[in-house]
Amino acid sequence: MIFSSLGTVLVVGDGGLLDQWKAGALFSSDLARQEAAFDAHSDKLKQAFAFIKANYVHNVSDQKLIDGAISGMVNSLGDPFSTYMSPDQASQFQEDLKSKFTGIGAEVTMKNGRLTIVSPIKGSPAEKAGLRPEDQVIKVNGQSLEGMDINEAVGKIRGPKGTKAVLDIMRPGVHDLIHITVVRDEIAMETVEGKILQDRIGRITINQFSEDTAKEFHKTLAGLEKQGMKGLIIDVRGNPGGILPVVLDILDELVPHHSVVLMTEDRNGNKTKFTSKLDQPKPYPIAVLIDGGSASASEILAAGLKESAGATLIGERSYGKGTVQTTQDFKDGSNIKMTIAKWLTPKGNWIDQHGGSKGIQPDVPVSLPDYAQAIPPQPSKPLKRDDNSGDVKNMQMILDALGYNPGRQDGYFDGRTEQAVREFQETKNLPVTGQFDRKTADQLRSAFIDFLQDPKNDVPLQVAIEWMKKK
Repeated sequence: MIFSSLGTVLVVGDGGLLDQWKAGALFSSDLARQEAAFDAHSDKLKQAFAFIKANYVHNVSDQKLIDGAISGMVNSLGDPFSTYMSPDQASQFQEDLKSKFTGIGAEVTMKNGRLTIVSPIKGSPAEKAGLRPEDQVIKVNGQSLEGMDINEAVGKIRGPKGTKAVLDIMRPGVHDLIHITVVRDEIAMETVEGKILQDRIGRITINQFSEDTAKEFHKTLAGLEKQGMKGLIIDVRGNPGGILPVVLDILDELVPHHSVVLMTEDRNGNKTKFTSKLDQPKPYPIAVLIDGGSASASEILAAGLKESAGATLIGERSYGKGTVQTTQDFKDGSNIKMTIAKWLTPKGNWIDQHGGSKGIQPDVPVSLPDYAQAIPPQPSKPLKRDDNSGDVKNMQMILDALGYNPGRQDGYFDGRTEQAVREFQETKNLPVTGQFDRKTADQLRSAFIDFLQDPKNDVPLQVAIEWMKKK
């Protein structure tokens, strides 16, 4: 298996990337040599195992000690994308590749020892509840995640459909902890959406690079071209990555002249180039929308199109994950997922957060309005006049975005803010109390989600459309 994501995967073989890397001696005889080198240390491990089994105050299973030893070796690498997974964790990992799974719908990684949101999946409970890229999850349902590895931490967030995960969140730039309740649900991954916009500009949104994404992309692109598309906007905002061969398949259809679309570099500095299969360029301009949640395979797509197909990148700096992982499966169903190579852009740039350029800078930067960072409040008791809090500030920002002028956005609930709440309640046929209660909060959250999903209110998309009109 070859991975180009922060926690999502892919299956390859039979002439795929894994075979090409094997042919390039990435694994080759070095694996056998290292197995032989292990013999020099095996006595120490045997002694430690026997000592613990014979003397530890409690009974401990052989399997727990072996799993702990392997996990310790992998953790010693200090690599957030390398991990050991137990059989149950590995099984759940494979489950996440399917088009449907149950959870909150967010891609995560470990950053500075904390579970960090890379991107909520579009339309997921995580997005609807207000989770944002770079949010750090401190507690789940009152239980601290401190000291847990990524698999343990993710296990605390998972749960049956309909149950709640109450998350304590640290958000960059926000002083106080944020409390967000997410109701777990079945996540159905529609990975590709296509639409013709004004002036026959086509838009294809790719939410994740899953097993069927390339096939869906080819079908969607062909449909837009039949409608006389004059320009193409590819939207990978909030796309955390996915299956590496899938993104290469998509690049094959967009990058002309058999150009380089990706390079990989192993630990010995050996580079492998991957080229496209397209002969002639597309007869229309291409733009790519990116943001801080665009990671890994999304960045491969954006960089390949920019450097080898002349596409324009619009939005915000991307996440910055420039490594590739593979897995070693064991007979008991457990596995190791480990970083085996860097990936480089066609021009040889490394975009990784750790030692690279820390993401891809857009050609046309677009700053988001303040309300884009607002969290729909979920107050435990009604917000009312003279309250002063972060929940009030978020409520004011959202009311203002929806056209209900609260008069201020500093978190103080004054008379003008109360009037704005009354106007909203009247519009939604709610009891007009001027207090921000649970029913009002639910209606505001729903209205805000609809507002954000309306293309007219999507600032980066509108910038991309205006840019495309000039081409």
